[in-house]
Amino acid sequence: MEEEEEAIGYLDKVLEDEDDSEPGTPTSPGSPFSASKKGERDAGKGLEMRKLVLSGFLASEEIYINQLEALLLPMKPLKATATTSQPVLTLQQIETIFYKIQDIYEIHKEFYDSLCPKVQQWDSNVTMGHLFQKLASQLGVYKAFVDNYKIALETAEKCSQSNYQFQKISEELKVKGPKDSKESHTSVTMEALLYKPIDRVTRSTLVLHDLLKHTPADHPDYPLLQDALRISQNFLSSINEDIDPRRTAVTTPKGETRQLVKDGFLVELSEGSRKLRHVFLFTDVLLCAKLKKTAVGKHQQYDCKWYVPLADLVFPSPEESEHCPQVHVIPDHELEDMKMKISAIKSEVQKEKANKGQSRAIERLKKKMFENEFWLLLNSPAIPFRIHNRNGKSYLFLLSSDYERSEWREAIQKLQKKDLQAFVLSSVELQVLTGSCFKLRTVHNIPVTSNKDGDRSPGIYGFLHVIVHSAKGFKQSANLYCTLEVDSFGYFVSKAKTRVFRDTTEPQWNEEFEIELEGSQSLRILCYEKCYDKTKLNKDNNEIVDKIMGKGQIQLDPQAVQTKNWHMDVIEMNGIKVEFSMKFTSRDMSLKRTPSKKQTGVFGVKISVVTKRERSKVPYIVRQCIEEVEKRGIEEVGIYRISGVATDIQALKAVFDANNKDILVMLSDMDINAIAGTLKLYFRELPEPLLTDRLYPAFMEGIALSDPAAKENCMMHLLRSLPDPNLITFLFLLEHLKRVAEKEPINKMSLHNLATVFGPTLLRPSEGESKGHLTLASDIWSHDVMAQVQVLLYYLQHPPISFTELKRNTLYFSTDV
Repeated sequence: MEEEEEAIGYLDKVLEDEDDSEPGTPTSPGSPFSASKKGERDAGKGLEMRKLVLSGFLASEEIYINQLEALLLPMKPLKATATTSQPVLTLQQIETIFYKIQDIYEIHKEFYDSLCPKVQQWDSNVTMGHLFQKLASQLGVYKAFVDNYKIALETAEKCSQSNYQFQKISEELKVKGPKDSKESHTSVTMEALLYKPIDRVTRSTLVLHDLLKHTPADHPDYPLLQDALRISQNFLSSINEDIDPRRTAVTTPKGETRQLVKDGFLVELSEGSRKLRHVFLFTDVLLCAKLKKTAVGKHQQYDCKWYVPLADLVFPSPEESEHCPQVHVIPDHELEDMKMKISAIKSEVQKEKANKGQSRAIERLKKKMFENEFWLLLNSPAIPFRIHNRNGKSYLFLLSSDYERSEWREAIQKLQKKDLQAFVLSSVELQVLTGSCFKLRTVHNIPVTSNKDGDRSPGIYGFLHVIVHSAKGFKQSANLYCTLEVDSFGYFVSKAKTRVFRDTTEPQWNEEFEIELEGSQSLRILCYEKCYDKTKLNKDNNEIVDKIMGKGQIQLDPQAVQTKNWHMDVIEMNGIKVEFSMKFTSRDMSLKRTPSKKQTGVFGVKISVVTKRERSKVPYIVRQCIEEVEKRGIEEVGIYRISGVATDIQALKAVFDANNKDILVMLSDMDINAIAGTLKLYFRELPEPLLTDRLYPAFMEGIALSDPAAKENCMMHLLRSLPDPNLITFLFLLEHLKRVAEKEPINKMSLHNLATVFGPTLLRPSEGESKGHLTLASDIWSHDVMAQVQVLLYYLQHPPISFTELKRNTLYFSTDV
């Protein structure tokens, strides 16, 4: 999970390295991977996987809307004839066949129209989680459609058999092609189109999964997408339950499917001591659980500590909190001492890794670090969050941030607006509900930094200078102030607070703060209305009774660490806009690559240098070897898999490097496997792989996408982002390998076999990463190789890719939905 969350940050880090391509190397104009550093920044910090996922989804959404339109097209004329003396279908039949299609169309049209401008006028801070959340919240319409689906198909089939006119209509519905497509229309049967909505929920769920994977956990969209994914997954499983009666759904007392809305780790103050709990908020109940201790390899389960039906749940007022037990707060100096201990252990771990220390010693240090971080996690929160069951018992959680408290409170209050009923769960029902927690949970790991791969996304260390300027958007005058929080050691800490600006709708604070960052990745701003009511004074330890007017967070961009200038920004929260500026004073030093030495040969020389020198689009060595293989080696059993004689390959290498006039004579006499081996050696010895170092992580991310349209969009975008000599050479090789595979019955070399041979040669991690990889477990290393093979296989199995077509299209729309 952490790897997924950090992938985009890691991707940005790789892409921000300076490009060391030669001056004049052609790059795709407007590509986020263009050669200059400034170009990369202007294009928005390198490749935005989120944008690619969204662009692909938008393309398939357009096709889906066209399909729904095609389905609706005959509905109006059919309705018009239904009341005449010669009806094609009765109104009842029309209602059954086209049930809920109009509603589904309107939902998706509205969604598409809202999402499209956000993707087209892309901004890395764009928020669109609310659109997906709204889409997921309307899945009830799909439920109705699914329930009616079987009878709709049966009715359509009966009507086709009894009415020739309807049969003709239903056999050939015209679906408009996408805007950028050459196809104006395609013909599809009504049966195929009626299946599309069922298929669409699965597609949307895959896209949500991909989006969540490439949305930083600190992004405002993250909880909204999580929510949408959870609703979609629950909906899908409920459809499966309808199809498979052996599985029973967990239902609420009103007979509705119970869904998980939010979950997370919270510290509970129970019988005077702090306990870490996993809290689950379902549509009608709050359940507090702890993970059972189980033997290694055994399936983990939760143990329910208590539950409160939301119909019985109340939040005590500040006055009532006066009678509650006081919270014992750990002194700040103890917390700071522990942080210093953790930092010291982290340094020791890094030293051990650098010195190739024993894994047992590293594991021991990591265990110690986890224990210390766990202590910090338990003892640092001090903001009370009280839950009261109107039938008796109260419960107290301690949170490190008022942000979390307001999130939990808002989520519960939103559910309480519905018509909820009180209930008591039987022991079996409670067991079933608790059993479902492990499968449904969205937060898997305890939020401590030792659960994350510190090498990948260490966060920012140093000082963040923030000026909170002003705020707008308040509907009435109030006494207003802001607090600033940053994440530290796995949890958020409040670091600064502005003065209260009295009786205004446009506060002008203009206050500057210096905040120490300890591996931080996010900044939160909370805006409060100050309460001066004497009856609501702080009765409770650390209790804030002031009203939160808005809250928002932004990801701290590691690139910004390298600039010493102030950067102005606006954070939007519930209609309120807070304007602020920030700059960093960093402890980190950026590392620069050393450019490779120029050589006069072809082996080990940049492809851009060779093509420029030769005035060619594809290096001469590549063209000649491929031509020879196609002339007399295409039917050779095991071509490219069977190695050539090493001395022959070295002889050919020397001839190509010296640009000897006898190359063609030597090629015609040489064993074909030696020629195939020379071609492979050329690609292997390039200073960087053909598909480039800096795109490597992006190819790894792209091939892992679940949604076909998003994957298509991403994989084509990546090709477009290659320098022209690399791209033209890659496409040239691709077509050759496809021709080789056409002879598979004779040469026994399938597309998969060829991808296995060439994948790791054309695509590999940079040297620095490779060295790091060698210390990793062999299964991670082999996983990388498998992914490299999959990337090449994807392009080999793809319909022919034209260089000009690729460069012309800004988006590569897929017609496969």
